[in-house]
Amino acid sequence: MRFADRVVIVTGGGGSGLGGALVRRFAAEGAAVVVADLDQEAADQAAADVQQQGGRALAVRTDVRSDDDVRVMADAAKATYGRIDVLVNNAFTSNPASILDTRIEDWNRDIDVVLTGAFRCSQQVLPTMIEQRHGVIISVSSVNAHTHVGAAAYSAAKAGVEALTRNLAVEFAPFGIRANALVPGTFRTDVWKERQKIVPDLLDRISTWYPLGQVGEPDDIASAALFLASDEASFITGSLLPVDGGLLAGNPLFARDVHPENHR
Repeated sequence: MRFADRVVIVTGGGGSGLGGALVRRFAAEGAAVVVADLDQEAADQAAADVQQQGGRALAVRTDVRSDDDVRVMADAAKATYGRIDVLVNNAFTSNPASILDTRIEDWNRDIDVVLTGAFRCSQQVLPTMIEQRHGVIISVSSVNAHTHVGAAAYSAAKAGVEALTRNLAVEFAPFGIRANALVPGTFRTDVWKERQKIVPDLLDRISTWYPLGQVGEPDDIASAALFLASDEASFITGSLLPVDGGLLAGNPLFARDVHPENHR
């Protein structure tokens, strides 16, 4: 098992979406997983699911907007398991309003959860990682950081996460600490349920924009995270790994319109 004897913190680790897949897959590879989530019930259930499979997991209610909560999260991980090897910054919120309709409190909330939350969590685990001379920080960014998909505050926060990742990578490389970011596109999660009530075939429509012709599954992002956290990625730091079905590489619909002679 790639992560036997390693300790992994996953923020936003409750539920059935990306966080749930990250928790489940790291645990299956032998890691002790700290499930940090604002929803205590979701965190407890995710930890219980791991334990029922014979794994090790600890649920910690964590609001990444709270300095105290994040400190408790990091302290609980070290007190329980003795070390912190991997942090996955996955907690998020996203206000879908247009720029003109975005209230400043909604803007601030997205920035505080997505960007400042990643900063808080990274800052709290770094002393332990420095002491160990080893650690990996993986932050979940988004294609929104690179192209217009709406949700301006969320997009700006994710762009900030990528800048933070580069700073972490360079500043803490001398201590054996690596930092990278995942750049996911659209994934089949419960986030889309409300919109699918309006447009039932929404994800099928979105799939046509992807060169691979499909949206991602939560296990796709988990597989990429496991790679970046593993020793196989020991010479990779400060990098962005798109997990986006080719979305950022180009738009197949645009290409078909520009060169209809090449597409049947």
